[in-house]
Amino acid sequence: MTLSVDVVITTHQGWELTKRCLEHLGELTVAHTVIVSDSASTDGTIENTRSLFPRVALVEHDSDPGYAAATNHGVAVGSGDVILLLNNDAFCRPDFLEHLVPAFGDDQVGAVAPLTVRADGETIDSVGLALDVTLAPFIRLSGMPAQEAAAARPLLVSPGGGADAYRRSAWEEAGGLDERLSFYGADIDLALRLRSLGWTTVAAPEAVAVHLRSATSGHRSKRARAAGGWARGFLLRRWSVLRTRAAARALLTELLVAVTDMALSRDTIALRSRVSGWSAAGDLPRLALPPGAVDREIGFVESLRLRWAVK
Repeated sequence: MTLSVDVVITTHQGWELTKRCLEHLGELTVAHTVIVSDSASTDGTIENTRSLFPRVALVEHDSDPGYAAATNHGVAVGSGDVILLLNNDAFCRPDFLEHLVPAFGDDQVGAVAPLTVRADGETIDSVGLALDVTLAPFIRLSGMPAQEAAAARPLLVSPGGGADAYRRSAWEEAGGLDERLSFYGADIDLALRLRSLGWTTVAAPEAVAVHLRSATSGHRSKRARAAGGWARGFLLRRWSVLRTRAAARALLTELLVAVTDMALSRDTIALRSRVSGWSAAGDLPRLALPPGAVDREIGFVESLRLRWAVK
């Protein structure tokens, strides 16, 4: 398959991770273009990338525009048929693109979720994301042996796991990432818009990258919790979840999550960010969830278990 590939890495600090990520990309067996879109890093990311990796295209921002905007800017610089959004804490195996690109063989495939594994190389970190009826996202197959990466359940809806691939024509038709969702939730929103346009998402379990999850954002950092809560409130309203039969379950779930977070963190970020995100979507047109977008087999108790499992 003769599809060209752009690898877009959005960075904000974390040069040592970025360097390691770029070194692994240098070992890939399929030709590709690398674009680093940097959000005002002060740790030498720009200077070091320019001197050590002169073939990498750079997009520089004087201030941090947020992940979604910086990523859109990086994607816009390229022209590859396939766009791979790669976290700087994700390290591709040499044959990664050999297995990823053929997954776009069906012209209706708009997005592909590869397999990311934990540092041990044998445990699944993610094979994309699943959504329950309240639009809550869950990391698919996390913690399972890598041999289980081709499992059909839970239902794959979106890439998401540090290495997310898109067909450029699908990306452009859908409009890329919503820049209001600056850090979390943008991948889910894009996946729903792609599905609404008739594009499908598939897994490529033989395309493998090691992902050091939360090495960039920090596990349960205030920034991560605030961004996640804001996105949750925004998406609930934007995609009309409270106008569906899942409304009561969604409200109960969010109340339980917010109260638990307050008890663990001793602050009200979870609640305040959800209210803020809900308010931000107030003037936007409501969107209807496309058919097949949620996994109805993920029940209420299971959704709570998955939400508090390994993040």
